[in-house]
Amino acid sequence: MWFFEKDVVPQIRTPLPGPKAQALLERDAHYVSPSYTRIYPLVCERGSGAVMEDVDGNLFLDFTAGIAVASTGHCHPHVTAAIVDQAQKLLHMSGTDFYYQPQIDLAQRLAESGPGRSPKRVFFTNSGAEALEAALKLARWHTGRSRAIAFYGAFHGRTYGAMSLSGSKLVHRRGFAPLVPDIHHVPYPRGCQGCDTGECECVRQIEETVLRRIAPPDEVAAIFVEPIQGEGGYYVPPAGFLPALRALCDRHGFLLVADEVQSGMGRTGKLYAVEHWDVEPDIICLAKGIASGMPLGAIVSKDEVMDWPPGSHASTFGGNPVSCRAALATLDLLEGGYIANATERGRQLKQGLQRLQQHHPAIREVRGLGLMVAMDLADERNNSPAPMLRDEVVQAAFHRGLLLLGCGESAVRFCPPLCVSSEQVETALQLVDAVLTERRAPALTAT
Repeated sequence: MWFFEKDVVPQIRTPLPGPKAQALLERDAHYVSPSYTRIYPLVCERGSGAVMEDVDGNLFLDFTAGIAVASTGHCHPHVTAAIVDQAQKLLHMSGTDFYYQPQIDLAQRLAESGPGRSPKRVFFTNSGAEALEAALKLARWHTGRSRAIAFYGAFHGRTYGAMSLSGSKLVHRRGFAPLVPDIHHVPYPRGCQGCDTGECECVRQIEETVLRRIAPPDEVAAIFVEPIQGEGGYYVPPAGFLPALRALCDRHGFLLVADEVQSGMGRTGKLYAVEHWDVEPDIICLAKGIASGMPLGAIVSKDEVMDWPPGSHASTFGGNPVSCRAALATLDLLEGGYIANATERGRQLKQGLQRLQQHHPAIREVRGLGLMVAMDLADERNNSPAPMLRDEVVQAAFHRGLLLLGCGESAVRFCPPLCVSSEQVETALQLVDAVLTERRAPALTAT
């Protein structure tokens, strides 16, 4: 934490929301789209590292990182210096029609850092949803096939192609039909039998059911998969799943598209999550943490796959010079130690939550890799998912000064900036412990 390094964090000075926040919330209610999913009344003023200050001067420990976006922390001096320097030179010129060095530098950096040995090319977008749209178009172009396979529980975005690939929540789809056709969903492995012993049952089922009964293999362009499901619940697949999926794609000529929008850019302790399984996708989709808060997305594709002609796809703002400079600065920091910190702090966080699990029966499972960790909550009476309890925990943590979000049916997600310190992780664990203890106290008294 840079601005607040001498402050005790969290520090709640007013009722929440405070008076300034309340006034802004009332204006927001009149003018801003009701489609936004605000979880609690946090009105941000400024951020620094893993600390957020609201408009009333309350300090929060941020374990959301703007939904896994502020990868190097809020307003990292190295990133903001790059942004200011570039903003004084060139804000925009459209990299799809002209050339500028920051975009070329970043394309080379991402292409050369991609997993596997295949030469890579990069197409820039503004967001993760746009990256998925581009990947779907490229997969159809390159293969000449129309169908795609995706997974239940997946979240790929809310634009039409990305929404059609998603299989997370009804609210994302209700009222928006017809969706993009010829997209077929299959179960994501959660405890899949055989995936760790060489025979991946869930991948075998794709071949024996979907490809035999619904989607002719010669019409399937690609399989889209999150190496670790994000919105779906931070589920880490069995060790054999992604290698088996790669082999399935190779057998039938499908492209393997890895949605690393949330899991990429060092969050799991490697630059790309697929590196944990030594798998090389044909296309990787990136966004969120790629530029530490600036709007930027990308697809990193095998050179032989990115064969679409000039004019077939473009983006006026994708890869603008300011965002590219922010991304280059971000990569410097990630490779300079923040990826390693994600491994260490992630291990500390996960082990700490597992210790809490021994004292709080409501914690059904702790899962994740690096700083992509979930605490799944359950009804203590029957071990069934407890989404209302999860929401209560997130709200109670906010009022204690810890920013958290949910994911999946009943999980709390922990995705702090990769600069988070050991002391900040311990503080977060203490706050979670206090919230769960306070929640259990009435029940214990009643019994």
